[in-house]
Amino acid sequence: MILDGLQKLTLLDFPDRMACTVFTHGCNFRCPFCHNASLVEGDNAHLPVEEFEDFLKKRQGILDGVAITGGEPMLQKDLKEFIKMIKSYGFLVKLDTNGTYPEKLEELINEGLVDYVAVDIKATPEKYAKTIGVENFDITPINKTVEILKQGKVPYEFRTTVVKELHEAADFEIIGKWLEGAPRYFLQQFVDSGDLIGEGMSAHSEETMRGFLEIVQRYIPGAELRGI
Repeated sequence: MILDGLQKLTLLDFPDRMACTVFTHGCNFRCPFCHNASLVEGDNAHLPVEEFEDFLKKRQGILDGVAITGGEPMLQKDLKEFIKMIKSYGFLVKLDTNGTYPEKLEELINEGLVDYVAVDIKATPEKYAKTIGVENFDITPINKTVEILKQGKVPYEFRTTVVKELHEAADFEIIGKWLEGAPRYFLQQFVDSGDLIGEGMSAHSEETMRGFLEIVQRYIPGAELRGI
């Protein structure tokens, strides 16, 4: 595992749980609005797994779980073993992923290694390649991930970071139909972290975001705004 950082306490990343968040290195996307550019393209000082394990030992009985995010955690070859280590100390595991590794995700779910999954839905299928900065991207793995999670074997959420230059009202009609049946879908307002991959990205107004939410709620009644 290549770990790039640790947030020792979060009340937001793992719904209804007191958790820590560990960041993995690298990603197969180059989303211009990505707020963790240093995790994707940088050459950071890495956090030794042994140091993270020592941290977990000290947090037994204090934290409920661990949120694994990135970057894209599925790129890590020893992710399964890493999760098994975390669960051996009694922690729940939440996994953030971009959905490009459905077979790996299904394996983790079937083996009971993840307790909550969050998948970033970047855009409509037609706009995916532009939104993620990868030419000729094949949307098939994302579709497979959506269908796997809709089986309901593990609690999950879909979410979209909404960027003014990339998303418009018509997109959320398409996305709403695509994800219909999901219990949770969040529209996240874009925030410029100062560590972006691209340039010229900005946020929609709160009023516009609420309009997008109304569109999505026709198909996903439990959809909510996040970051507003």
